[in-house]
Amino acid sequence: MSLDWIYWAISWILLRWHGVWDAIGVPDHAVLGTTWSWILAIFFLVVTVRVILFPIFVKQIKSQRAMQALQPKVKELQEKHKGDRETLQKEIMELYRTEKANPLMGCLPMFLQIPVFLGLFHVLKRVNPNNQLKELYGWTAQQFDSASHATLFTAPISGRFGSSASELAVLDSSVTTVKIIAAILVAIMITTTYLTSRQMILKTGWAEDPQQRMLQRIMLYGIPASLLISGAIFPIGVIIYWVTNNLFTLAQQQWVLRKFPPPAVSKANLPSRYSEAGEKARAAAAAREAQPKSGGLLSRLTDAAKSAAVPQPGATAKPVGKSATNGKPARQGSKPNGKQPEAKPAVDGKALAPKPGAKPVNPKKGGPRPAKRR
Repeated sequence: MSLDWIYWAISWILLRWHGVWDAIGVPDHAVLGTTWSWILAIFFLVVTVRVILFPIFVKQIKSQRAMQALQPKVKELQEKHKGDRETLQKEIMELYRTEKANPLMGCLPMFLQIPVFLGLFHVLKRVNPNNQLKELYGWTAQQFDSASHATLFTAPISGRFGSSASELAVLDSSVTTVKIIAAILVAIMITTTYLTSRQMILKTGWAEDPQQRMLQRIMLYGIPASLLISGAIFPIGVIIYWVTNNLFTLAQQQWVLRKFPPPAVSKANLPSRYSEAGEKARAAAAAREAQPKSGGLLSRLTDAAKSAAVPQPGATAKPVGKSATNGKPARQGSKPNGKQPEAKPAVDGKALAPKPGAKPVNPKKGGPRPAKRR
């Protein structure tokens, strides 16, 4: 399939915007090493494409909202078909079909810009003073010569990071200048590409669907990493287009996310472990509040005495105060024949009395102190 229609369309938009700036009076020669008429033409090529794709971008946001609303159902399917990946994928696709949600809609604006990117890449690649086919895709020889000498800070827009010295000599530029400008633009391109994906993921969150999560990871990490290699073959004009498109996307996404904020996650959609933990914590707090507040030490001792005085159910009552043999009050240590044992003194007074001729004990040396007389 021929892509000439894309080359014609890109050339037409680019040349129309260059004609507008030329008519306004923007100089066609370099100012501060930059040909602003062609740089602005590339910038407004991005604006034109984004305005055309704006309705699709709104559909992308709505599709992402629908996918986010389906996350609780996707979570239920994952719990239901855990370990059965094939059945899980079929159920998820059936859910998307029933709810009319398209998981690929989130990448549609980017896919639609790929032909524009390829068309600009082809058009700028052939902008070379030695090219004899100048009047192709609607270009005039004058426009072609002007574009072939267009620069950004003295680096030609058709130059690449990997351009050889002979190729850059035809464009009247040095290898060092082109490599420095191209390297800075590639770094900005990678950073802005990462930020556009990160901005959307931070607002909408990671998807529960494994396919959607993989797509998000590719958009966030895969594409910026691939630009580190492919950026060396992009003309500087194409990198300008990419950076401008990323900046436009960041601003557009910020406006749309403020205008149509993502739905708040309800408590019912939270994972079960959080809800169970919350229920347990609430039940424990309610139990603590239901318990009567205890008083001081005296009240606790009183409660303990009352509980000890209450007889246990089923226990046999024992006679209190009298023995079981003769009905008389029982005494501690009494014998079965009723005779009382002789009481012995608890302390022997003779043993404590000092012996005749004994020296008094000095209390400072650790001995017992003599008792004071009353």
